[in-house]
Amino acid sequence: MTAIDQKTVLRLGRRAAAAAFFINGFVVGSWALQIPSFVTRLGVSEFVLGLLIFCFGLGALFAMTLAGQLVARRGSQWTLRLLTLPVIIILPLVAYTTNVWVAAIILALFGGAIGGMDVAMNANVVAIEKRLGRAIMSSLHGFWSLGGFAGGGLGGIAIQAFGPLEHALVVSVLAAFGMALAYRHIAEDAGEPRQSIRSHSILPKQATIYIIGAMALLSMSAEGSVLSWSALYMKKELMADTVTAGLAFAGFSGAMALTRFCGDSIRNRYGAVATFRMSGIVAALSMLAVGLSPWPWLAIVAFASCGVGLANLAPILFSTAGNQPGLNAGVSLSILTTMGHSGILFAPSLIGFVGGLVGLAWVYIAFAILLSMVSLLSGKTAAADA
Repeated sequence: MTAIDQKTVLRLGRRAAAAAFFINGFVVGSWALQIPSFVTRLGVSEFVLGLLIFCFGLGALFAMTLAGQLVARRGSQWTLRLLTLPVIIILPLVAYTTNVWVAAIILALFGGAIGGMDVAMNANVVAIEKRLGRAIMSSLHGFWSLGGFAGGGLGGIAIQAFGPLEHALVVSVLAAFGMALAYRHIAEDAGEPRQSIRSHSILPKQATIYIIGAMALLSMSAEGSVLSWSALYMKKELMADTVTAGLAFAGFSGAMALTRFCGDSIRNRYGAVATFRMSGIVAALSMLAVGLSPWPWLAIVAFASCGVGLANLAPILFSTAGNQPGLNAGVSLSILTTMGHSGILFAPSLIGFVGGLVGLAWVYIAFAILLSMVSLLSGKTAAADA
């Protein structure tokens, strides 16, 4: 293959990866809009809904480990192609079911498909980065945020106009069309060593990958604290009205998406370690400002600034995990994804308990301290530039 052909393959592979990230985020954002009609159709309480969503999370965590093993043995191209298919077709099943037990099974499968695809597409981007010799991870995560924004923004309109099942079918058709265009261009993992089927150890012994996983856990827990509790914090502790409270998360998510599209150029210029360190410091100071703010408008600015700081932490950690010496990218990414997403799945419950005791302001101050500790470990991300 000539250099020009290789360049074309990698350009198309990057576009296919961007499509995968967008579709994953689009389906997740669309599911969020299905939840109210889902509750009404099943006639369940908020407690039962929490248990059903917990099934989604457990399915995701289980599939992340399985996907890592599939990537290690068959490659990210094969695994991503396989796991994209259930992501495309499963939302109509969620929108159609009327039985609680069937819903629990479908949501576990849904979470598994989303989580497994997450590992596979991040591993695929690591493979492309290695062949390109430069960072592209942040912008790809930006496409996930863009997909979530599109799914959430258009979903409400479609459900109100056509109904939940029709909305789910349209989402599946659009996702299938987008993936059909990208499917054959998904990049191969050239040069990535395969793990033997007889490999007896699923979990590697290197301590570094678990330290990186803990950094992802804290970073993504901070993200989850904004996602789940920012509106309530604004209303309950800063006395903001509903519209103003909504601006907190809107500012956070918008700033995060924009920063992710700029993150690769910053990282390529200054390196992963320096970018991670400064991002962690910005996130920590912003969280501190959120916790200490006496005014809603200052908290909104601080939440937006926090989005800027947190935007590049997870992408750099994904690149770091995928480039760990002596480890297959699929295995290391499955550990990072499982630990990191555990923060988003389970931290909000812990935050609610602690916030009920001491107030959410102290929770955000605590996250400022934790994020400053994460920034002190920025040297662990040097492998991202390998």
